[in-house]
Order: sequence, then structure tokens, then C-alpha cells
Amino acid sequence: MTLKLYMHPLSSFCHKVLVALYENGTSFESVIVDFSNSDSRAAFFEKSPMGKMPVLQDVESNVTLPESSIIIEYINTHYPGDCGLLPQDAEEQLQVRLWDRFFDLYIHQPMQRIVGERLRPEAHATIDKAYGVLEQHLAGRQWVASTTFSMADCAAVPALFYGSIVHPFNDDLRNTSDYFERLVSRLSVKRVIDEARPYFQYFPYRETMPPRFLQG
Repeated sequence: MTLKLYMHPLSSFCHKVLVALYENGTSFESVIVDFSNSDSRAAFFEKSPMGKMPVLQDVESNVTLPESSIIIEYINTHYPGDCGLLPQDAEEQLQVRLWDRFFDLYIHQPMQRIVGERLRPEAHATIDKAYGVLEQHLAGRQWVASTTFSMADCAAVPALFYGSIVHPFNDDLRNTSDYFERLVSRLSVKRVIDEARPYFQYFPYRETMPPRFLQG
């Protein structure tokens, strides 16, 4: 297998890349990192000195890449599939990258702080503000940055999946709730959730997860 993805099924940024790979129909080998195993941990840190997941290794090209957005752009360029993860139009590409950053910076990362340290009032406030921006932006849109599913929507999946658990949508966020339902109904996203389900028992907010995600 040319591509190896060093990942963990519970990692939210790994979900982002997995959705992209499944949407694109890209063949790859999944290498689950076990930090409790010294050999697995050491092998991973050789690939990722900063210790961040996911990491993509292209064995044939001798390329090793961290960072979820960079990995998706690499896949889109070197292993293009039926799903264009970045549109051809330059202005649409800019919007995709903008909303990719939006989800990662203003929902995804604050969500991780809440999970890592339980309650962080400033992180909740950031997510509230981001939800409001997203709600207005989604009016009349099916996908967040392009007319078709893109890298920005890959970024939205784990940000809103875990975000909706640690900081649920309120009743005013109808556009956001509908968009989330469109995301979780995609086959690629269902597959990622199915693969993560055995590991949800280790998620600190498991007790607040909707039963449909726990039971399949």
C-alpha cells in the first residue's frame, strides 16, 4: 500500500482526514497509534516529532506529512478521485480554505480544550460565537464553501460532531443543525463514526453522546 495514515479512531482531526479519504475513494493503510505501547509510540514519533495526529506517509514518493488540511490537499493533488476536495475555481478554493480554517480554529480547537480540561468558559464562548457566524453563512447553502462537498466540509465533520456533544446547538441554529444532519448522513461520515464507535467508551463526554451514535 502506497499510503499509510498514522491515526487513532477517536481522534477528531483524524476523522477529518478519514472522511476525505473515503469521499475520494483513496486506498490507504490505517496504522493505529497506541501511546501505551512503547514500540508504537516510538515509531509514531519518528514520523511526527511534534506528536500530532494524523500523519500521512506516501511510501512510494518518500513523503511524510502532518496537519490534516495539508494531508487533504496532498491527496487532492496526487491521488485525485471522483470527489474534488478542492474546487477548480480559484475563488471557490479560497472559500474552502477559509472555512476549513474557521472550523479548525473556532470550533474544533475550543472543543478539544473543553474535552481536555472539561469546562473552559472562554472556549464555550468562542464556540457560541462561531456557531452564530456559521448559522448566518449557511442560509440558502447545502455545503459550507462550495456547490459540492469539499475539504471545508471534511473539517466541519469532527468539529460539529464533537462540538455538538460538548456544546450542543440551541434551537435557533436551524441551518447549522440541518447542515450537521446532511454531514452525518454521508456514507463516508457514517463509516468514520462506525470505526470510532468501539473507542467512544474512552471519550470523557460519552454520557452526553446521542444514542444513535453509540448504538449505530
